[in-house]
Amino acid sequence: MNDIGFILSELHFLRPSWLLLLPLVFLVWFVVRRRATRPGPEVAGIAPHLRDALTVGTGKRRRLLPIDGVALGLVCAVLGTAGPTWSRQPDPFVAQTVPLVAVLKVTPSMTANDVAPTRLERAKQKITDLLALRAGARTALVAYAGSAHAVVPMTSDPSVMQPYLEGLAPDVMPIEGDNATAAFDRAAGILSAAATPGAILFVADGIDTADVTGLDQASRTGTALGILAMLPEGASDRGIDAVEAVKVRVTADDSDLRTLDRSLNADYRRALNETGTQPWDDRSWMFAWPAALLTLIWFRRGWTMRWSWLLVAGGLFAGAPAPAQAGIADWFLTPDQQGRIAYDNKNFARAAELFTDPMWKGRAQYRAGQYEAAAQTYDRLDTPEAAFAKGMALMRSRAYRDSIATFEETLALDPDFPGAAGNLATARQILDYIETEREQSDTGEDRGIGADDVVYDNEAERGEETRISEDADGGLLTADQWMQFVDTRTGDFLRQRFAIEAAQQ
Repeated sequence: MNDIGFILSELHFLRPSWLLLLPLVFLVWFVVRRRATRPGPEVAGIAPHLRDALTVGTGKRRRLLPIDGVALGLVCAVLGTAGPTWSRQPDPFVAQTVPLVAVLKVTPSMTANDVAPTRLERAKQKITDLLALRAGARTALVAYAGSAHAVVPMTSDPSVMQPYLEGLAPDVMPIEGDNATAAFDRAAGILSAAATPGAILFVADGIDTADVTGLDQASRTGTALGILAMLPEGASDRGIDAVEAVKVRVTADDSDLRTLDRSLNADYRRALNETGTQPWDDRSWMFAWPAALLTLIWFRRGWTMRWSWLLVAGGLFAGAPAPAQAGIADWFLTPDQQGRIAYDNKNFARAAELFTDPMWKGRAQYRAGQYEAAAQTYDRLDTPEAAFAKGMALMRSRAYRDSIATFEETLALDPDFPGAAGNLATARQILDYIETEREQSDTGEDRGIGADDVVYDNEAERGEETRISEDADGGLLTADQWMQFVDTRTGDFLRQRFAIEAAQQ
């Protein structure tokens, strides 16, 4: 589904009672226009050619009348006051792009070169392009043949997935076959750990007809399903054609990926509308601008209708329109409106500087990675939403003990606040784990700790203070140093790992 289809399917009004004014507007328009277009009285006793020459305004009538512009402006004002919306305000703690599991078929049939260079290599290129298109959204990778294996868990870093993607080949798969149902189950298991619904994208040159029923039943559970068919022009597959999913054939450009991304994101946003707790995003401003522009024609001679000013003023100011999202100058927009524009453009650091509203300022600081500043901003508010957001910021800044107290405060304000109890339990587990490790550690502060260390809080003074040094000479190796000891290809690693998983299964 494209963006227009999504908007039409989700469109509703926050204040629908204002729509009752529309029949009144149409009634006024009909009465005034009918009176204005009524023919004048017949003048008897004058020859027709003289009557036409002496009568003003009967030669041709205007198609547009002042009442037309007034009525259209009032309709826009009424629609804006009714509060049209089709999506919720973005939640800073929930990704706005659908979490996706890319399921890649790795079988000998994917080595055919009818899709250059081969179906498999082209599929890898498409997945790489999809990662770039999704711009840091959470994505996982599953490979399947006769068995299905999770190659990379959910990650927002494309560089993590790239080497494993390149190492996939038919000879690394332990079992021959084409088990799409097992691949779907493995992908659904990855998505089940996420707090929000997700999508599964099959990148394959075919689906076994025996798997069609299973895929259809599984997709009805609420998981969006897409298929990128790695088939040449004119070729088709009975299994792919039979599956109920968003199906797109591979193209030379990125139009196939954009179509899939739009469709899967539309399903995701619809799910967020149904399950989300954020307030609806009021789009009243979209009708305020055309209503204001239509009033400009009233300055033309003969188009003034002074009685309509009262109706327009009531329509524009009776509602509660959302912040305007057009323009950049200070004398057009308030700081909060400018901050919202920067926030929507993912310029979170700039948005944090612009916002004056504490809740939105904290959200921007959180998204910008300024967790300590966000916690301080949320501390100004005494609502359960602000307390929960403060707890999340404290967890990100590794102040686990303070986050525990904050989540407890959230539950005291609202015992049923979504996610508060779960995050409280998680923070307690993390803190207990850190302090238990310190108790069991036989290393202390006498090792010669450098200046650039990562230190966790230990207010309970359980065990020695454990520090993680970034100095490789102290005994810990960096990731690059560890990679120097790896003397194997990614494909070899995947082959061994998949073989072990298949044997365990």
